[in-house]
Amino acid sequence: MSTKTNKPAEEGKIPVLVIFAPTASGKTALTRELFSPQGSHFILNAEIISADSQAVYKGMDIGTAKPDAALCQEIPHHLVDILSPEQQFNVSDFIDAADLACRDIYSRHKLPVICGGTGFYIRSFLYGIAPTPVSDPELREKLKSRIKTEGNDVLYEELKQIDPESAARIHPNDAYRICRALEVYYLSGKTRTEFKIEPELRSQYDFLFLVLEPPRDILYQRIRDRVDIMFADGLDSEVKALIKQGYHKDTPGLKAIGYSEWFDEDGSLLGADKLDEIREAIKHHSCKYAKKQYTYIRGIPGSTVIDFNGTEKDFEKVCGLVKVFADNHLIIP
Repeated sequence: MSTKTNKPAEEGKIPVLVIFAPTASGKTALTRELFSPQGSHFILNAEIISADSQAVYKGMDIGTAKPDAALCQEIPHHLVDILSPEQQFNVSDFIDAADLACRDIYSRHKLPVICGGTGFYIRSFLYGIAPTPVSDPELREKLKSRIKTEGNDVLYEELKQIDPESAARIHPNDAYRICRALEVYYLSGKTRTEFKIEPELRSQYDFLFLVLEPPRDILYQRIRDRVDIMFADGLDSEVKALIKQGYHKDTPGLKAIGYSEWFDEDGSLLGADKLDEIREAIKHHSCKYAKKQYTYIRGIPGSTVIDFNGTEKDFEKVCGLVKVFADNHLIIP
């Protein structure tokens, strides 16, 4: 009887495969091929840790293009459907949860795989994040009150003057992150950008970092096709069901692309006569978001960028890289 063995304990590092791939790039098909026993390129047992900032929310299935139930049965997934839409989930929460999952998965002789399209989450997991001042409840309430009375735009413009680099990474409607960036500045006198750490990969892990990069024109067309499928699958009904549960424009989960476009400026749900406009807005924002996410993962040392179009040759290339990585760590099926 064979005994499963992980890399020698003295190495002290957990091997983690990290795959950055924007929506509609083929990552679901890839993970199924490599890590599902039903896949023709099956390598070994792995578990997926979702690096998608919106997949954490329950009831938001169609608009976030979550992995389907069949795939989750074939390959266990973490950080999917763990929160209600009204709960906040930030990059620090992601790193804490992903760290726990990596240790757990590896302890069971499986390969942890961080996979998703939120580039900020992936970059932060690879490098870690710098400690910033602990939140001050009184200041936080003052900023939240200002958001209500003055609006997001006023505080966002204030942030742009103080810390334009942070502002560029925050959506103008993301009240939570706008408040937090201002709070850091008013508590410390330093911008959040100034708290950046030196770019050095976290030492407790041994990473294989793959970046899937389909041709942009093909990726954007796939994204547009994906949005059409979402509407055909009942995205409008999903949004209405969330609103019926009491969620609204300012609910953290519903600020995501695919949901925020359904509301007008005062928070009212747009009518059926606006469906085409909503659809086109989602397509536009999704393509723009996919392009932006690549900026977060540029220049990370050791990354392997793969021209990935979902062909047999593409699968074979990724399979070969992962197999060598797993063999080096003595992770076997």
